[in-house]
Amino acid sequence: MSHYACPYLESEVELTEERERHIAERHPDLLPEHWDRIAGTLAEPDQVRRSARFGSARMFSRWYTDVRQGKHVVVVVVSELDPTERHWIITAYMARKLAEGDVEWKRD
Repeated sequence: MSHYACPYLESEVELTEERERHIAERHPDLLPEHWDRIAGTLAEPDQVRRSARFGSARMFSRWYTDVRQGKHVVVVVVSELDPTERHWIITAYMARKLAEGDVEWKRD
């Protein structure tokens, strides 16, 4: 299991081996080549949105001009607050456009 710092959540975010395999299989354009972009997106996102599909999930996104001629890297994090606080990555992917969801925070 890997852990990534996420200042926005004031916590670390987990990436389990099972979720890592999921991302590598479903989104091979992201992993394994762009590991550092997952960490960078969580550390310094351009935007954080509430997922329209999953109420307990947030979509952290960051635009990278040097990834595939310009793409957003999106990292979807689920937060469980009971009984202990836990944040974990459910998926991550690249996108030209961001999925719908209420903007919770945006970089100035």
